[in-house]
Amino acid sequence: MQLEFHQVDAFSHRPFAGNPAMVYRLEHWLDDSLMQQIASEHNLAETAFLVREGNAWRIRWFTPSTEVPLCGHATLASAKVLFDLYAEAGEAIDFSSQSGPLRVTREGERLVLDFPIVQAREVPVTAALEQALGLPVEAAWQGNELLAVVASEQAVRACRPDLPALAKLPGLGVILTAPGARHDFVSRYFAPGIGIDEDPVTGSTHCTLTPYWAQRLGKRELSAYQCSPRGGELHCRLQGERVKIAGEAILVASGRLYLNEG
Repeated sequence: MQLEFHQVDAFSHRPFAGNPAMVYRLEHWLDDSLMQQIASEHNLAETAFLVREGNAWRIRWFTPSTEVPLCGHATLASAKVLFDLYAEAGEAIDFSSQSGPLRVTREGERLVLDFPIVQAREVPVTAALEQALGLPVEAAWQGNELLAVVASEQAVRACRPDLPALAKLPGLGVILTAPGARHDFVSRYFAPGIGIDEDPVTGSTHCTLTPYWAQRLGKRELSAYQCSPRGGELHCRLQGERVKIAGEAILVASGRLYLNEG
């Protein structure tokens, strides 16, 4: 059996930047264990699998070690593949997922994710968190991930965390964020507990970051930059219980996976 795959750099207008994701459009679902093996083989932060279900596409996301409930950059990548390679009609693509209905629309060169906000509650700053990050933390919030707010963009960029210690903290991973110098806010995301030491650009974390910074800054439209070594720019808009997250994407590779049926 042969399966087509496509690699897209999401939240970037040029190759070798942003966040790479692998995309498979399937005729029917594979066994969960096989999809996990495929994701492990590619060893990217996320591999997305798509199957048409009615008028929408069912989407599932796998890291090299586990399935996750929500992923922004691989959803953006999936829409790029459906629009550009499979001639999906219209200006919007609807996905169904573990996190409910998701939509991606085209606005010029940008693709716009329509995602649910992720509510977070303020929690005490612990010594374990500060020791794992190696810097003082001003505030902490717990949602799907642990959000750590620090003083400056410089502190975010300079952080060299203790990854094994971060993996022991609650949540899927740790979001590090601060006010930006040229953007409303910046962030980095570490998730060693699910096989991602540092994710280059993470759409889903902005479901938590956007409502936090919207309230703190008193504005609903925000510019964001994830300052990982690859880096990526996101344009975020809070709209009720939803977050619109916009960015560009570029196809960088396509190929075939050969499965030995013997």
